[in-house]
Amino acid sequence: MNVTKAEIVISAVKPAQYPEGGLPEIALAGRSNVGKSSFINKMLHRKSLARISSKPGKTQTLNFYVINDEMHFVDVPGYGYAKVSKKEREAWGKMIETYFTSREQLKAAVLLVDLRHPPTNDDVMMYEFLKHYDVPVIIVATKADKIPKGKWQKHLKVVKETLDIEKEDTLVLFSSETGMGKEEAWKAIWHYINQ
Repeated sequence: MNVTKAEIVISAVKPAQYPEGGLPEIALAGRSNVGKSSFINKMLHRKSLARISSKPGKTQTLNFYVINDEMHFVDVPGYGYAKVSKKEREAWGKMIETYFTSREQLKAAVLLVDLRHPPTNDDVMMYEFLKHYDVPVIIVATKADKIPKGKWQKHLKVVKETLDIEKEDTLVLFSSETGMGKEEAWKAIWHYINQ
């Protein structure tokens, strides 16, 4: 996909703040340090549109990015980071749940997992949550460049089995360093945008 325009439109915490206009949306979910900002920047050909923080758990709002005036990426707060208070975690949980269960423009979710490690309990819960609400899921296994090529299949098998991925869901091997998987990720996204 040729991205000619990409910008953040709003950081929202409640439905009244969501953008109007009905553009299709793709939500991006994943653990706090899984590489979501790097994924966004690589997908949109931008160096620092999504701020990459050395402090996991920095995104605390739903960040809406408009792309080519035809769709939104919605960056969802990262989960599973211990330094966040229980109260904050509950507030995020409610905010995320409200978005996923009520947003008609939502076409699919990209669930990012770190290829180097088996998916965590939080990853499994997120995948099951999305499936429960019939949100199509594209699983993106990040940081592939950190693993020798010969071990990719072994690690992908662990991701598939741990998440118990359903047949209709796409699994993409991705590296924000090399750009590997970018075309495949866009193809999977457009499949849902065009439905």
